[in-house]
Amino acid sequence: MGMIHYLAYKNVPGAKVAAICTRDKKKLAGDWREIKGNFGPPGTIMDLGKIARYADWREVLDNPKIDLIDVCLPPKLHAEVTVAALQAGKHVICEKPIALNTADARRMVKAAQQSNKLLLIAHVLPFVPEFAFVRRAAASGKYGRLLGGHFKRIIANPLWLKDFYDPHSVGGPVVDLHIHDAHFIRLLWGMPRAVQSTGRGHGDVVEFINTQFLFDAETLVTATSGVIQQQGRSFTHGFEVYFEKATMTYDSSVLDGQAVTGMPLTVLTARGKVERPALSETDAFAAELADAVKAVRSGRPSELLAGELALDALTLCQKETESVQKGRAVKIT
Repeated sequence: MGMIHYLAYKNVPGAKVAAICTRDKKKLAGDWREIKGNFGPPGTIMDLGKIARYADWREVLDNPKIDLIDVCLPPKLHAEVTVAALQAGKHVICEKPIALNTADARRMVKAAQQSNKLLLIAHVLPFVPEFAFVRRAAASGKYGRLLGGHFKRIIANPLWLKDFYDPHSVGGPVVDLHIHDAHFIRLLWGMPRAVQSTGRGHGDVVEFINTQFLFDAETLVTATSGVIQQQGRSFTHGFEVYFEKATMTYDSSVLDGQAVTGMPLTVLTARGKVERPALSETDAFAAELADAVKAVRSGRPSELLAGELALDALTLCQKETESVQKGRAVKIT
């Protein structure tokens, strides 16, 4: 994600990468060829030019030319580094999940409040064009009230992440993967009164999960997320969202290393029409980081990247895991 953000900043007006920090000497020298992931370009040789380089993150906090710290570290380090950066007078954008537990997440939110600095959590999904369309449609009321929806997000086992299933390091599929949809559901519908989840385990974490988010009797929201052991499809996500006057559906995958759109964003209207909205080709990560830059420049929090919203998403994930473990619905208090 550090590389993804680095590349995205090149497309963000008014932002400049002033420094990078990593303990990896090869990466500090610009050799990023060992970077791997289930989306985005492969790592390559980077010309870091006049960018300052640090091996110790604490030294970054002492650089007066830096306004915003972008934390793309393993989740277990999010709280420590973010709190220190906020206390040092820096604004922070931190990759999702905000933290691995709600206690650390609350500590991060409190540190932002006490320092009067912005805590922004990089949940990119609201900026992905198909999801952004749904978000704007819900906000506008054009298609009437939201009735519900179903979301899916499934990946092949990320073999390059040796500690992916460690609840104290990365957090596993629910906290690291499904949290995208938990965040988006929270953004559209608010917090449910309870969650009812089933799933299969992988040690102390849930490997695959199905959740019903319990709102009022007429609002039906579900999500499926997790890991499969077949490497041919490294990633897939999609949704069906139901409004009073339309249904919106979308499905996309990475199959054998190639992006495949099974169903482009499609709107099924109440009048029986099938519409394919024209979407912008904006890089979602650049749009996300541009929103963070806008927040820093204006001094006003981002509605989509707010730390409190990310805390709610993490809370949902923890309650869903608890529901799987207890075999019953769990209330959200």
